[in-house]
Amino acid sequence: MPGTLPQKKLTIALEKLGFTINKTGGKGSHYKATHKITQKSITIPQRLNKVVLLYLLKEIEKISGVSWKDIKEKL
Repeated sequence: MPGTLPQKKLTIALEKLGFTINKTGGKGSHYKATHKITQKSITIPQRLNKVVLLYLLKEIEKISGVSWKDIKEKL
């Protein structure tokens, strides 16, 4: 797992995996990613350090079933 990951790279990978990215739905520089099937969403902050990234990956897997391995293949 990487120490950091740019927000743009993560959102592009999530789009490829069935998420809709709303760049105006978040607060400030945050993006809102909504899974097309489950309609559940998660907020993606601009700064993704290792701790935040770990939390986000757990939440993404929880709401959509998309794992880090799946995301890594789409990067």
